[in-house]
Amino acid sequence: MNIIPCLDLKRQHAQIKNEIFSEFEKVYTNTAFSGGTFVEEFEHLFASYLGAKHVICVNNGTSALQLAVMTLGIGPGDEVIVPANTFIATAWGVTHAGATPVFVDCLPDTWQIDPRDVKRKITSRTKAVIGVHLYGQPFEIDEVIEICNKHNLYLIEDAAQAHGAEYKGKKVGTFGNLACFSFYPGKNLGACGEGGAVVTNDEKFAKKIQQLRNHGSLTRYYHDIIGFNMRMGGLEAASLKIKLKYLDSWNEKRRKIAQRYFDEIKNLLIKMQKQPAQLKSVFHLFVVMCEKKEKFIEHLTQNNIQPAFHYPVPCHLQKAYSHLGYKSGSCPNAEKLSAECISLPMYPELEESEINHVISVINQFR
Repeated sequence: MNIIPCLDLKRQHAQIKNEIFSEFEKVYTNTAFSGGTFVEEFEHLFASYLGAKHVICVNNGTSALQLAVMTLGIGPGDEVIVPANTFIATAWGVTHAGATPVFVDCLPDTWQIDPRDVKRKITSRTKAVIGVHLYGQPFEIDEVIEICNKHNLYLIEDAAQAHGAEYKGKKVGTFGNLACFSFYPGKNLGACGEGGAVVTNDEKFAKKIQQLRNHGSLTRYYHDIIGFNMRMGGLEAASLKIKLKYLDSWNEKRRKIAQRYFDEIKNLLIKMQKQPAQLKSVFHLFVVMCEKKEKFIEHLTQNNIQPAFHYPVPCHLQKAYSHLGYKSGSCPNAEKLSAECISLPMYPELEESEINHVISVINQFR
């Protein structure tokens, strides 16, 4: 058995290379390399796919988060509640806007943001909550929205890992005041390059984001506010247009692989993420927990399975945020998850023999 990596992008790109290169040729012919018609076309397609009014594409998901926070008028002196167990970019978006992230714990079973801890961490300075659809699984949106409404807070969805995921039959990215997507190459919908987007149904917010991403300008050479150079490139948009056609079928293959993992991994040393019935995950990652993590990793690698780790240090304990004063024990569930988390191979192109091997090897672990 050859080594089975946690992610293998080469297989996906080999299948759609000709389609993507054909679209690249159009971009090249039109020299539409920064913003322009190809980006606008993808924005319309993705908005239609989500059932949203506005998609504004930017250069990456981190920029999307920053612009979302800034668009809501949040800045120095303000606080934004952020899950401790997420990729650091969720917190960067708050920090780059000048505000302070306030980290909250996750639930011990779904590993999603804990609404009770959100309530505990709200202060007079709190302006918004960022909920993360972690690993491609929606968080408990209704409960968080209820909290936001009660305390007059904005909700930002970080949907960077959740392209096509659903909550009660509706696609995520359409529940909050704003939602942010990443199109980093390894995502379920990943560009050939970097990319991100902010999604909203509010026309005023959409116009502000369009302005901020393009040097503070809505009319060329007229700059009404201080802005940024955060446009998406035409080649990235062209690759996303092609991949969007395949997203649902790729997600369905991920779900089938995940279901096999859930059904056939019987090892009691391995803990899996709880999947509430009202959610439809897209399994960007398939993360498990194991108290004997180092031995489990050794067992996997000896059997030609290459795991990954999302994420080994929770945000509140990162050195970059040491000035905020968080200590071990501040978010115990997130800390336990970080200490024991292991990501198993998960991508649509996994072969049956590889899935069988992963399951068999995990069940043999003692």
